[in-house]
Amino acid sequence: MTNEQKLVNAFSNALNIEESLVNNNLIYQSITEWDSISHMILVSEIEATFDISMETDDVIDMSSFEKTKEILTKYNIIF
Repeated sequence: MTNEQKLVNAFSNALNIEESLVNNNLIYQSITEWDSISHMILVSEIEATFDISMETDDVIDMSSFEKTKEILTKYNIIF
């Protein structure tokens, strides 16, 4: 499984949405499922999936699926 697919799975599981809804156009609060509470669930899911601990600034900056991929490259996760 690629890192991209792992991330799609993390978003799908944390937000309880279909994988088909997870793409580069998915933006924080653009769907009702991605609110402030589910954002923290998503962060936890991503950290568990990639065995990392994200910095607070990165959690705050994680405003879209695309931005999340950009942030994760900082943790040596390649997409």
